[in-house]
Amino acid sequence: MTTSFNYSEQPRRLLLVEPDRTLWSILAGGLRGLAHIEPVADFQTARSRVWRASLFKTPFDLLVTNIQLGAYNGLQLVYLVAATGLPTCSLVYTDRLDAASGEEVQRAGAFYEVRERLPYALPAYLLGQLPTVDRRRVTIPERRARPRGGRRRSDEPKGEPPSFAGI
Repeated sequence: MTTSFNYSEQPRRLLLVEPDRTLWSILAGGLRGLAHIEPVADFQTARSRVWRASLFKTPFDLLVTNIQLGAYNGLQLVYLVAATGLPTCSLVYTDRLDAASGEEVQRAGAFYEVRERLPYALPAYLLGQLPTVDRRRVTIPERRARPRGGRRRSDEPKGEPPSFAGI
């Protein structure tokens, strides 16, 4: 069974609001071919892009914003997208895991991530079927990040053990 990708399908649109241009290039490299990224550095430019998308009825598939945007914050953009009625999923990220910020982001109707996971998580957000709300508990770290002890069944050698009869 083979899986094929339909190249005639329009790439997804992603609005990335991040003041750090280095992160732009990291994310753009990881999403090459999956999405058309529109990076903006400040709240005012992002606000005008959201209003333009609302005016022309061309919603973004995903809004990705840093929670810290100078005098404004990323949650204000999430509320703005919700007010326009656009069918856009929102993702707000922070530099460090903070339970209070995570819960506030989830109450606003957005998904919450930590910046270090963002390059790995974004393809999953773009390609996956997302639930309507983020129900993950912010205070519990992911299972995959926990250290694994012991041996796994896949680590065991296959076949017969070597014979030491000739020694």
